[in-house]
Amino acid sequence: MMRGLFITLEGGEGTGKSTQVRRLAAHLRALGHTVVETREPGGSPGAEAVRHVLLSGAAEPFGPQAEALLFAAARADHVDAVIRPALEAGHIVVCDRFLDSTRVYQGAVGRVPSALLDALEATAAADARPDLTLVLDVPPEIGLARAAERGKGALADRFEKEGATYHGAVRAAFLARAGAEPARCAVVDAVPPADEVAQHIARIVAERLGIAAGAP
Repeated sequence: MMRGLFITLEGGEGTGKSTQVRRLAAHLRALGHTVVETREPGGSPGAEAVRHVLLSGAAEPFGPQAEALLFAAARADHVDAVIRPALEAGHIVVCDRFLDSTRVYQGAVGRVPSALLDALEATAAADARPDLTLVLDVPPEIGLARAAERGKGALADRFEKEGATYHGAVRAAFLARAGAEPARCAVVDAVPPADEVAQHIARIVAERLGIAAGAP
């Protein structure tokens, strides 16, 4: 059986990744594919427990390296329990965040050494590399406003609560990663309405992976 396809959606806060994961998965299912939707941190029972620790901010006092270790632990369980089995079964996996988020938040912004992140990736995700990464891009002020609206007064999570300068650095780091790996990554303008963004993503998936485009 041929290995399935692994698509990740990346970007800063409020870029619409979760919405577009759902839209893309529905589009691919309509074309007859078996699709597994998942997310990071989380996606498996063990990883979801770690997600609560990370997004609650409980790990923040221990610094970016400790957060990177926790993300890697969650990722290892996620890959073992969900991603690898789905790919081996020939399915399409669509994931909300993956390796690039760790490289941006803990690496480029948190200054965790690349050598440590390399080792963590080799341990947690050696055989689970994305075939296509869609980097959803919006200016930080738009993304933060969307995140606040989505939260409807709830407390911001560990990363949403950071200021505009932090999120500007996050955006720049995602764009830099996309620019450094153009064969794998595609930048998507996520400012337009969700329908337009979904159509753009469907076209990119068709062009890059040979999956027929249609109305998401």
